[in-house]
Amino acid sequence: MRCQNSPFTVVLLIGTLWDLNFIWQDDLTRTPFVHRLLLMEHVRQPAVAGAFYPSSPELIRAQIQEFMGLAAEVQWQAKALVVPHAGYIYSGPIAAQAYQSLTALGSTPSRVILLGPSHRVPVRSMALPSASSFLTPLGSVAIDHQAAKTLGSLEFVELSDEAHAFEHSLEVQLPFLQTILGQDFQILPLVVGHASPEQICQALELVTDKDSLIVVSTDLSHYLSYRLAQSVDQETVSAILKFQSDVIEPNRACGAYPLKGLMKYAQKMGWKPELLDLRNSGDTAGDKDRVVGYGALLYHE
Repeated sequence: MRCQNSPFTVVLLIGTLWDLNFIWQDDLTRTPFVHRLLLMEHVRQPAVAGAFYPSSPELIRAQIQEFMGLAAEVQWQAKALVVPHAGYIYSGPIAAQAYQSLTALGSTPSRVILLGPSHRVPVRSMALPSASSFLTPLGSVAIDHQAAKTLGSLEFVELSDEAHAFEHSLEVQLPFLQTILGQDFQILPLVVGHASPEQICQALELVTDKDSLIVVSTDLSHYLSYRLAQSVDQETVSAILKFQSDVIEPNRACGAYPLKGLMKYAQKMGWKPELLDLRNSGDTAGDKDRVVGYGALLYHE
């Protein structure tokens, strides 16, 4: 669909943006309207502060520092992390073990590529937000719009504020990153639907450089008994470590699609996976009748 070069065109088309992947502003520049919208000032507000993690900056910092203080030192410099995304009282200690690796970095990443599953809104492949930044009680984190523009050129990457509005899998990672990295980084947040490993690998190839960190947000098994969850999650982690992506399905990891994409990309790059922690909610703050599994993994050169 194309439109004439009119000052009224943008206003008229905003309402139908969600049904269109690319809307050309004019025939001369062929600049996608989606790309122009990405430059608008719009802040994605926190959706789960006060629920999944504290709403008070002081309490957030105190809780994260407590978790980090219990985490073991990590000897590898991370190129990518696999991190859980439940409420902090459940998965925070396991997430901290992954993020502990960032404290040993000689230089901090300037871009964090966040990939997580969509829990509420159907997403065909991968979705970017139109926001210019994401806000948490610790402050705002800017979106890397140059990288977003690059991904916007892929036909399978869509724009969906609806997918991002209440999605917790990416938001809960931000306070950890803000606490450890400060404010000197940008994010590239992607909600992932049924994207293929090849599509995710293609996207990562376009935007990952030496100053990038990839973070895949996923929990493991859901609502199994404690012992069964331990067995299933161990099988899942074993498959991750062996690059057996065919084993990784949504019933084993809610972030199976971004995880399989990372596995393909890491294997192509020659990165090595390491297991840092593997527990479940029965080990942290829940009962042992029906638990959710959490793993912390790292990829390094």
